[in-house]
Amino acid sequence: MTAPFKLALIGIGCGDPEQLTLQAVRAINAADLVLIPRKGEDKSDLADLRRTICADVLTNPNTRLAEFDLPSRDAAVADYRAGVDEWHDAVAKAWSREIANHAGGGRVALLIWGDPSLYDSSLRIARRLDPAPDIEIIPGITSIQALCAAHRIPLNEIAEPFLVTTGRRLREQGWPEGVDTVVVLLDAGTAFRAIDAPDLQIWWGAYLGMAGEVTISGALAEVGVKIVATRAEARARHGWIMDVYVLKRARTER
Repeated sequence: MTAPFKLALIGIGCGDPEQLTLQAVRAINAADLVLIPRKGEDKSDLADLRRTICADVLTNPNTRLAEFDLPSRDAAVADYRAGVDEWHDAVAKAWSREIANHAGGGRVALLIWGDPSLYDSSLRIARRLDPAPDIEIIPGITSIQALCAAHRIPLNEIAEPFLVTTGRRLREQGWPEGVDTVVVLLDAGTAFRAIDAPDLQIWWGAYLGMAGEVTISGALAEVGVKIVATRAEARARHGWIMDVYVLKRARTER
């Protein structure tokens, strides 16, 4: 059985190594082992970034790096939640195997894209490990923060709420009630095309914080087609894409 260990989930921002916090740097250097997941050749630059961060900030000669292949979610599973559960189980087994092989105990770190607390399943996966680790969360810059900074916009209107949701929910349920600002994450199918609202404005960004960052903004009716084409071209070029967008509609009396 693997010895008890401490697991640090460290938010590393959205691609710019300068987004690392001092707390994150300290946590990386405090680790006995840093796990670096590989997600296939198409996403090799994600592992490259983690290697770069470690090369830039590691000063502890006793911290070891271990790379491993991350299981992929089976998109053919009809029940989405069941498919995600199966995938999380597989990822937890991969983590456990690498920790047992390389650390056994001590302090283990995973560098999490964005923030471990926002639309990321690392914390849920960590809670599936056996034995249960002592979990530490190091917050990071989120894609939402990076998007608003790139477009130089505030997220909310004065005294008004906003909603953070997924592309799947926006596509299936339409515009949510009671808000005029919606942040959309995890949208593989450009769900904004399903929204029939001529007054919508959009602020879209992909690869935020990376060398290939691209942003587009404007009236959705005018720039929506451009976003779809730009997204498709970028995904074909890189083999993957991480994007996020904000939709705002003109305020109406409610």
